[in-house]
Amino acid sequence: MKTKADVNLVKNFISEKDFSDIEPALQKARKSLLEKTGAGAEFTGWVNWPSSLLDSGEIINRIEKTRERIAAFDPDVIVVIGIGGSYLGARAVYDALTPPIGRCRPEMIFAGHQLDADYHALLLQYLQERNPVVVVISKSGTTTEPAIAFRLIRTLMEDKYGDDANQRIIAITDEKKGALRSLADSQGYESYIIPDDIGGRFSVLTPVGLLPLALCGFSVRELLQGAAECEKELSSFDSIKDNQAMLYAAIRQILYRQGKNVELLSTFCPRLSTLSEWWKQLYGESEGKEQQGIFPASLVFTTDLHSLGQFVQDGNRILFETFLSVGKPEKDIEIPVLNSNSDELLYLEGKKMSYVNRKAEEATRFAHVQGGVPVLALEMPELSEFTLGEIMYFFEFACALSAYTLGVNPFDQPGVEAYKQKMFELLGKNKK
Repeated sequence: MKTKADVNLVKNFISEKDFSDIEPALQKARKSLLEKTGAGAEFTGWVNWPSSLLDSGEIINRIEKTRERIAAFDPDVIVVIGIGGSYLGARAVYDALTPPIGRCRPEMIFAGHQLDADYHALLLQYLQERNPVVVVISKSGTTTEPAIAFRLIRTLMEDKYGDDANQRIIAITDEKKGALRSLADSQGYESYIIPDDIGGRFSVLTPVGLLPLALCGFSVRELLQGAAECEKELSSFDSIKDNQAMLYAAIRQILYRQGKNVELLSTFCPRLSTLSEWWKQLYGESEGKEQQGIFPASLVFTTDLHSLGQFVQDGNRILFETFLSVGKPEKDIEIPVLNSNSDELLYLEGKKMSYVNRKAEEATRFAHVQGGVPVLALEMPELSEFTLGEIMYFFEFACALSAYTLGVNPFDQPGVEAYKQKMFELLGKNKK
């Protein structure tokens, strides 16, 4: 893997005996995952997906043909309709690789990921003045948030483009059943299949994530290549020493047994803030069951050092922290030399801003360790499709190992239905 784990600072909290004691459980978890014998094995299609997709080339070639077809419309907006795993993966990659200031063409914007009226009203107004293409993603087609958003946007598209609207809408859904499948077939939408053996939060490397990213000009081949190389490594080594996913899962579960119930995914790279949101769903839904699990939270530094930094440093010692770092920025700038100390920055004159940011990160790691927070780091060399594919597959593999070691099924989410049932009751769904 190009991404490397740095565990030097966590050694103050974990002994070699801790690692040797938990290693058999991690080896058993890895064996269950690879041999598809563990809980939820019917949803482990993602494990060999990257290499299989690259070997066959069929889906990638089709996505590239779709991109060529859509390019003829010259869209300035790709609207992605979905919630949870149906949009977070694509958004994480898009935000990580898109300049934070200025607009790309086409830009990727989102709908159906919440129920805010203001947002969707403004979105419809915005799309009236744009040239959009729509990607709607839903296994069933009846999930409330994306179903409402698609009804709104479908109406806009039909009013705006008439019969041609159907050529600008792509559905990603179940192969044979569900409301969206029926609609796609009747309206003649181009469609892609959500694999039955891959759950939503593990679906970023399927058409769910690949198609929207391809339409915005990103290399899905590179994304898959990064994931495939990670897949090969994690499938080949069976020890904590040689397998970084086993190492990460081991550290999480050892610290959890020590009473560290909250994991902070911290980064000094704001472009990774949405990746943190994707990570939170991945780990929260996979492990938070049977009154167990590590609560996943995220921080973006240095901004959050001026808000939650106090709690991390001196608050309740229920935390451990994983730093997600990027070695090489896409762009860098030098602090101007003014030969003046009126702003008390003379000591920084001529230094790169990335250097200052890196030293702030190093200082934060050491300070938090001194405050009693176990710290480990995952070091990405740069932000690219390759490294993002790699880190996302890494997190997925480690998540499955961690959940199996905890003793829960990583691939279901029974608690998600509770709010839906109450919401449907309050909205009178069953009275219609």
